[in-house]
Amino acid sequence: MSNRLITVTQPFLPPLEEFIPYLEEIWKTRRLTNAGPFHWRLEMALAEYLGVEHIALFASGTLALMTALKALGLSGEIITTPFSFVATTHALWWGGITPVFADIDPNSLNLDPKAVEAAITPRTTAILPVHVYGRPCDVNAIQRVADVHDLKVIYDAAHAFAVRDSGGDITRHGDLSVLSFHATKVFTTCEGGAIVCPDAETKRRIDLLKNFGVADEVTVLTTGINGKMSELQAAFGLLQLRHVDAAIRRRREIDTFYRRRLEHIPGIECPPLPADIVWNHAYFPILVQSDYPLSRDGLYHRLRERGIHARRYFYPLISEFPMYRNLPSAAPTHLPIARDVAKKVLCLPIYPALKDEEMDAIIGMIAETD
Repeated sequence: MSNRLITVTQPFLPPLEEFIPYLEEIWKTRRLTNAGPFHWRLEMALAEYLGVEHIALFASGTLALMTALKALGLSGEIITTPFSFVATTHALWWGGITPVFADIDPNSLNLDPKAVEAAITPRTTAILPVHVYGRPCDVNAIQRVADVHDLKVIYDAAHAFAVRDSGGDITRHGDLSVLSFHATKVFTTCEGGAIVCPDAETKRRIDLLKNFGVADEVTVLTTGINGKMSELQAAFGLLQLRHVDAAIRRRREIDTFYRRRLEHIPGIECPPLPADIVWNHAYFPILVQSDYPLSRDGLYHRLRERGIHARRYFYPLISEFPMYRNLPSAAPTHLPIARDVAKKVLCLPIYPALKDEEMDAIIGMIAETD
């Protein structure tokens, strides 16, 4: 195995010579931001690739999520998962919205629709599910709950780029879906994100909000923010899009390799692949069960000591951080499945540049019995 640090994920970097023409074009136009030509080209290319009508680009996924909440005029309480990256809930807090945590399904690791329905109060205005690891939520059950109680649904699809079900791209579900293009994602613009919009009017409103609410040189229509994606980010995204299918294919090979080798190791469980889904293999989580010789943290430290930076992703739960732990819905007894999974989960490295011999070494470390 090489001596390089092996992390859970690394960005795919295309050959530098492919990026030079993009930089030269930006240099000639002197257009660095404010919806320049690369911005519009990437929006159109992504809409075509994902098979959606309208998409609005952002400087980050978190800014996109904050703007989505604002665009729908949400307030009060929103039901969400404790098993996610903390940005999901931070976006609610920044918007003056109270997060209400509901427990997760033990198989999908996503919000349990029954737990969501049980958490609804008169102050509930929306549901914010997360497609954890890119695994789709039970979108039909969640929508039924939302329809019965007249709630909005915003999907945090940060992990779910290019994930499709039988009807098309997963981001078509809900009132809005938010993507992240952070450097650790399957598709990246270094930093960045997007909102998939259901219609042209919604996109116009979101585009206004992400540009300070400015309509023209002398007109400001609403209290927007600066959420715009730069031309450099958009150019990088256009280059990434040329290679993303090959990157996903390599991720699929790595996923298959891990599953084949890990199925014979007692105490290591690989959550099943979603059925009837075109999946992007964004992450490779395992659950370290009680019959494995080490605890989850014991295995984590063994790997870290040997240069394998696996992640306890997501641990701790969002509900255990100090700004949220005093919420009634954050009580440990309220979230038994999420707490159990958070104590067992470990994400192994998965990215296109990962070599077969490096995966062999990782499996060997996990298979050790002492």
